[in-house]
This record gives sequence, structure tokens and C-alpha cells, in this order.
Amino acid sequence: MRIGIDARMAYYTQAGIGQYIRRLIEGLAKINGQEELILLQSRKDEVLIHHDRFRRRPLWTPSHHRLEQWLLPLEIVVAGLDVLHSPDFIPPFYRNCRSVITIHDLAFLLYPHFLTRDSARYYSQIDQAVRRADHIIAVSESTKRDTVGLLGVSEKKITVIHEAANPLFQPVEDTEALRLVRDKYGLPEAFILFVSTIEPRKNLPTLLRALRLLLDRHGPLAKLAVVGKRGWLFEEVFATVEDLNLEQDVLFLGRVPLHDLVLLYNAASLHVHPSYYEGFGLPPLEAMACGTPTIVSNVASLPEVVGDAGLLVDPDDVAGWVAALGQVLADPHLRQEMREKGFQQARCFSPKRMARESLDVYRRVGTGE
Repeated sequence: MRIGIDARMAYYTQAGIGQYIRRLIEGLAKINGQEELILLQSRKDEVLIHHDRFRRRPLWTPSHHRLEQWLLPLEIVVAGLDVLHSPDFIPPFYRNCRSVITIHDLAFLLYPHFLTRDSARYYSQIDQAVRRADHIIAVSESTKRDTVGLLGVSEKKITVIHEAANPLFQPVEDTEALRLVRDKYGLPEAFILFVSTIEPRKNLPTLLRALRLLLDRHGPLAKLAVVGKRGWLFEEVFATVEDLNLEQDVLFLGRVPLHDLVLLYNAASLHVHPSYYEGFGLPPLEAMACGTPTIVSNVASLPEVVGDAGLLVDPDDVAGWVAALGQVLADPHLRQEMREKGFQQARCFSPKRMARESLDVYRRVGTGE
């Protein structure tokens, strides 16, 4: 069986779907099998493939290009695939093989006002995508429920396969390395870490309001470090910082190197993820893998990801966020308990497990089961 994996997005982004593709490839490289695995990569990408389990096939068609549905089928058809896996939602609608797609989230349907015009155009193809795919991988039970409820897809057509964190996210005991990373980014001994793109869905204004109340009531317990690039409609976040006089208490670090991010998770007093919606939510998993206590919203997939290892708060409950932040910052015994539970929960997710379950789907689809 010849299986093609559309890995083009791994060239264009280091986050999100790019990370998903990398973990899938890492896991598949550790699984022996008779299948021929073809990586369909951007012609510009020379670094993704590192294993003789795969064969590289370069593609000229860029991801999300307005002519993608016309050009990509021409490149796919000559590959002679039995199964094509499209991790980026939208497969080529015209093809000569069976199709598996991954749905990471349906935020674009639930929160259309958070989209750019180009994103709205691209994701408007989702109805055709789910109808024409032979099978769908959902990255969480939450995403599966949304796919069934919002798109009318049969549950039998969907398999839930959880994502996995980069294995580099692990505990760091080197106190000097942790001190150096704090010094590099101007961080104090105690700080709260937020990791994600700055955009409305991530709900930073609620966190900022909670931080203001926390500081007013308890003094300078901790600063907030925000790691992530500016997305769309980010202006409200910076306006809120100014309105609340938090300029000295919130540090925007932008995107940081992976090595530094691992150290920042380890150096942080706690991690927070107040998002309104996540199809999976990698940052809480990364935090738990590093042994960092995490507080997340009690919506969508986040309770599924953190289990009983994290604290859950309504995304709009400012008082609830104040209480949870204060509780974790003030109680070292609670932080240690959350750390131990986080390690246990993080072990439930691995690239090899993700890859093994994905390969099972490819085999079923390829044989018409």
C-alpha cells in the first residue's frame, strides 16, 4: 500500500498543524510495516525527512493558495497513491486515491468573527472536504462532537486520535539554565506563562483583568510572560494592558526558540490557557510534560487534555481566574501535586501512539473496511 502524507504545512509553520505533522512523522518512523510512506513536501523543504522509512516527493503547489484545488490534484495523481492523508483539513477534491483528513478544530464555524477574509475563504471548503473524505481523524472527542453536530458527519466516519507534544518538552533540573533564561527575557523568579498566538479566541483580556485584580489584592505576586506572535485583531490585548496600567507587569516575548520555550515552561511558576475554544490545545500538554502546573478554560477539548491534573475555570469568569491564580501561586503543596499529576497525564499522549493509530486508519481506509 502506498500512503501519501501532505506535509507541506510543516514548511510554512512551526506551530499548530506543522507540529502535528512533525510528531506524526516521528512516530511513523518508529513503526515497521510493509506500507510505502510518501512525504509530499513543499519543494522548498529539505529538512523534514530524516528516516529511510519515507520517500520524499516535492510539490510545487503552495498551501492555502487560491488555485490549490486546481493545481494540487495534478501533482497528486502522478504519485500513484492508494491513500492520501491531508492533515490540513482540506484535501484535493479531485484525486485517484482514497482520502483521510484531520480536523483539528472548527473554531472558524463557531467564531467566524475571529477570521481574516483569506481564512474564511479557505475554510469555507470544509463542507465539501468532510463529504468527499473517506475517513476523518479528529484530534479530540470535543472536535469529534463538533464535527458531528456542526457538519452532520456520521460518528462512524470519525476516529479520535489525540495529538502529542514534542518530546523535547520535559523537566529541566539545571537551575543555572533556568536563571539564564529568566535573565535573558527579563523575568522575575515568579512568573505566569501564557503560550499561544495573540488573537481574540485565546481570551487574553480576561486573563489581564484577572491579573490586575490579583495584583491589587495581593501585591506583586508574579508577572505575566506572553510567548507568541501577534495574530489577527490583537490590538485589544495591548489596549487592555494600557488601560489597566499593566505595562510593568506583562512582558510580551514574541516567538522564542524551542530551546528557550522548554526552559520558560520549566522556569514558570504556572502556565495558563484561558482560551474560548481549542480543538486540542498543545500548550497545556507541553506544560504538564515539563512539570509546570496549568490552569485552563473548562471548555471544548481542554478538560480532556489536562484531565484531573489542571485547574478548570470558566473562560469569562474573571473572579474564578483570580481565585485559581492566587491559589496555585500561594500553595507550594498544590503546585507539587499538580506537577506529579501533570506528568502522569502527559504520558497518555505520545507521537508513537498517535502514529500507530493513524496507520491503523490508513490501513482500514486503503482496504475499504
